Amino acid sequence: MSTTDVWPGGKRIAVLVSILFETWSQDKGPSYFPRTSPLKPGTVDRGAIQWAQYGGNEGLWRIIRTLDRHAVPATVFCSGMAAELYPEVIAQAVRSGHDIAGHGYTQDGLFAYMAPDEERAAIRKTVDLLEQASGIRAQGWATPAYSWTGHTFDLLVQEGVRWYGDALDISLPRRQRTKSGDIVAFPWSDFVDNRLLRGQPRGFYEVYKDTFDYLHEHEPMGLVHVAFHSHFGGRPLMTAMFDKLLKFFASHPDVWFPGHNRLAQWVLEQEGDQLTYAKRFFSKIAP
Repeated sequence: MSTTDVWPGGKRIAVLVSILFETWSQDKGPSYFPRTSPLKPGTVDRGAIQWAQYGGNEGLWRIIRTLDRHAVPATVFCSGMAAELYPEVIAQAVRSGHDIAGHGYTQDGLFAYMAPDEERAAIRKTVDLLEQASGIRAQGWATPAYSWTGHTFDLLVQEGVRWYGDALDISLPRRQRTKSGDIVAFPWSDFVDNRLLRGQPRGFYEVYKDTFDYLHEHEPMGLVHVAFHSHFGGRPLMTAMFDKLLKFFASHPDVWFPGHNRLAQWVLEQEGDQLTYAKRFFSKIAP
């Protein structure tokens, strides 16, 4: 990759926005939930199931409307089942100009417990369902609960996926080689909205603002990745913070909002190896 200290167009900092649109299998719901008293093991948690349905009923619609108002592109990471249950909102995300990415068939379908053929089937089923709902083929992917295996990224390339968002060891995207070809790895966010489930919603705005301020001042060509769940972040108490944050980003003229697909294409067009932190800021001693 280039050793320049700015993004395309002379932009100093890039912002990626990821919206998670997750569904769970029959009689399953998220393990995190506003209620603090857990039910007995084996009990169908109807409250958690209903709480998760908020994303398709209302949350993602509110988030799309907020993004549209600020003209900020995002990537919507969708469970394949979400495309079966809520195709209209996925189609609206595409009409609004957002990227669509796969996020497993269900959020509780963890790849770490699957054989390679099961992984392949889950990837293909998810991407096919998203194409039926949106009219476009997903270029990106994030594995449910970071449960990828040693086969996942090669299988993604075989299914035509160009990038994934599961990387936890980098802060800038990198080109990654697999047996079947190259794929772009994107860093995930360190602070997703569900960390504030029983806390202070304003923390979401403050964490990302402070991160942005630090990178903007000290690390040119930095990347801020904002991640937001539609079934939690799409509620008014959190969308208010999301709206405020987008307004803050947009107040800086040297911010680039590329979206994952566009940034992945830029990475693939670059020559050279990964642009590591050492190469960016310690060029005199880095090999």
